[in-house]
Amino acid sequence: MGIPRVIFKYSFIYDETLRALKKEKKRKKRISRKEIISYIRELDKLWRKDEKKVFEEIAKILKLRWEEKVIPCYIVAEAEFSFSDPLTILKHKRQDLFIDILVHELIHRILSSLGNFHRCRKAWEYIDEKYKNRSKKTKTHIIVHAVHSHIYLKLFDEKRLRRNIKHDRKFRDYKEAWEIVQKEGYQNVISEFVKRIK
Repeated sequence: MGIPRVIFKYSFIYDETLRALKKEKKRKKRISRKEIISYIRELDKLWRKDEKKVFEEIAKILKLRWEEKVIPCYIVAEAEFSFSDPLTILKHKRQDLFIDILVHELIHRILSSLGNFHRCRKAWEYIDEKYKNRSKKTKTHIIVHAVHSHIYLKLFDEKRLRRNIKHDRKFRDYKEAWEIVQKEGYQNVISEFVKRIK
């Protein structure tokens, strides 16, 4: 299919719906339309510098194809967390952190697209068996963190990788996945996964 393009969007209705679903109902200061448009413009400039390289490298390292031409990315202020489908990311003051979360969610996205998920069936069975005593979330994030490690070191820097690992210490499943990736080596994790892809 080629390389997709991320289109950043804001939906007041979507943001309000996610706010209503939050466990903690403390309301953040509303984002004005002017503020969100300005944020999207700045973010778009920053992302476009690396977009093609990120998409190409994720596909290359996993030996998978992107199945979409355009990926809408909703920027929200009120969600509990970011997620890959529909691609939804919390607005952050630090735009490099936003980009890091976007890359994380894009790795999820390529792995979970219909055709790729089918092609990776044996690889996921291998992960399920090898790490059978780990949670589903930990197992999923082992390959996501391994690929993200590669992206950090090839396209960004080790400091951002270390920041991500440090941040994730407070989330048990993510922390366990990072520990496995660090112990086994991200290259080995990727290699063992990829050799089982059809």
